[in-house]
Amino acid sequence: MSTKIKNQLKEVMLMAWQFVKRNGYSMSEALKCAWAKMKLKAAMKQRIVKVKLKKGDGSIREAYGTLKENLIPATSGENRKKNDTIQVYFDTEKQEYRCFKKANLITL
Repeated sequence: MSTKIKNQLKEVMLMAWQFVKRNGYSMSEALKCAWAKMKLKAAMKQRIVKVKLKKGDGSIREAYGTLKENLIPATSGENRKKNDTIQVYFDTEKQEYRCFKKANLITL
């Protein structure tokens, strides 16, 4: 097995355990959400993607976002503390950076 695949599996398992511990997911739910998150991130690096998110009040939010370098503006040198529970993306409708809790991604 290649190192890249091992690293992806490790990232999925770490994310899944995080969902189990912090959000009370079953391991099955956590793995499903973690794989969806990994697939979303890979797709966002290639193109603009429609994302469905569950907001704090329980409502559903749809957004179009990307991580593709030639579609996003350059970032300033601000050094923010990294948060493993949050996914940052560039919202192409709002034309600004946005974020969501990884556990709030609605899998299709």
